[in-house]
Amino acid sequence: QLQLVESGGGLVQPGGSLSVSCVASGSTLDLYAIGWFRQAPGKEREGVGCISYSGGSTLSADSVAGRFTIVGHYDLNMVSLQMNSLKPEDTAVYYCAAFYGSNCSPHNLVSWGQGTQVTVSS
Repeated sequence: QLQLVESGGGLVQPGGSLSVSCVASGSTLDLYAIGWFRQAPGKEREGVGCISYSGGSTLSADSVAGRFTIVGHYDLNMVSLQMNSLKPEDTAVYYCAAFYGSNCSPHNLVSWGQGTQVTVSS
């Protein structure tokens, strides 16, 4: 069964950059779409974007457009979320999730990672 593990979170100053990774085991990522989500304290979980081997990547949150990029490293069976120009409001636990197929439809959810904390603060 596909398992996901996030890593790379931490503390970064406003305006800084950080990359978080989602490493898969148990299956090859080219069979799945990977979605990135985040949940800030006291807020609902928010979709950040989605990537698939056949469909490329898309961002679903207007607040991250032009600052975040999702990259697939299929030779390494991992996906990364590159975050630039970080703002305090980007502070959240970041999760990746796997969806069977080429899009991040909730009906095709397979598994969640455990999350990684990203804190943007001076």
